[in-house]
Amino acid sequence: MDYDVVDLIMSDHREVERLFDELKNHPEKRPLLTPVMCSLLVAHSRAEEAEVYPVARQEAGETDEVEHSQEEHAQAERLLIKLSACDPASPEYDRALEKVVEAVTHHVEEEESTVLPGMKARIPEARRAELGRAFAERRTQHLGDMPGQASREDLLIQARNAGISGAQGMSKAELKKELEKATS
Repeated sequence: MDYDVVDLIMSDHREVERLFDELKNHPEKRPLLTPVMCSLLVAHSRAEEAEVYPVARQEAGETDEVEHSQEEHAQAERLLIKLSACDPASPEYDRALEKVVEAVTHHVEEEESTVLPGMKARIPEARRAELGRAFAERRTQHLGDMPGQASREDLLIQARNAGISGAQGMSKAELKKELEKATS
């Protein structure tokens, strides 16, 4: 079955919004839902970074938007690391969750108003279906990954999306450092 990559991305966005609502309104569910939400966001991000952003840049001309989106993914991941370290029953968790919700909501609004409409307009339906399959496969590969667990390959993809040159010759630690500088 074929799914348009834009529809899959938007479906993930709605699911994350639903999880945010559950986390805000049902604190008793936080110990179980926090890792689920973190894993979904990481898997979604890795799939976009590897499969969607290169195509958005090359085939839809969304270069600046891709670099900006990569920065927002990095910011969200840093916030998720902080959230994961909090006691779910603490006021610190509430503050950390609010920052995650704010950052991700902002990213979703921008992506749904710029990158995704650009892809719908400039990329043929068959290509979007092909991307949908690749996005779903990559997302599945990363389900269960937690924030801060990016592989060197993931970091290379992020560096490319962020416009960092010379990344191929960098170690994993060097990539992390360069990405931190580029996306802070």
